[in-house]
Amino acid sequence: MIKKEDKKIARRVRHRRVRSKVVGLPGRPRLNVCRSGNHIYAQLIEDTSGRTLAAASTLEEELRGKFKSGGNIEAARAVGALIAARAKEKGINQVVFDRGGYLYHGRVAALAAAAREAGLEF
Repeated sequence: MIKKEDKKIARRVRHRRVRSKVVGLPGRPRLNVCRSGNHIYAQLIEDTSGRTLAAASTLEEELRGKFKSGGNIEAARAVGALIAARAKEKGINQVVFDRGGYLYHGRVAALAAAAREAGLEF
């Protein structure tokens, strides 16, 4: 039986591997995804200065209460569209996708698809 700790360690290893290759530059920031059981979060990060340019999550008032759970695919799509809209406001069209060590499936894939549909290129 797989332990919860083993899954956490495996995700951290995957994230370290992805982060060794993915860097957010001023012209093309990193779109970072973080998820929990109840919520999903997205940030646009410029790694050269270590600044967060934009963020969106299911905890925000715009999205809170709209979904049965903030940790479902529907909510992930809404966060993807919201982060893309905020990126467009700042003049950002291209990003590098950082899945945070999570498998590209379910909520993570839904967030990415919604961001692409809203106009972000990655």
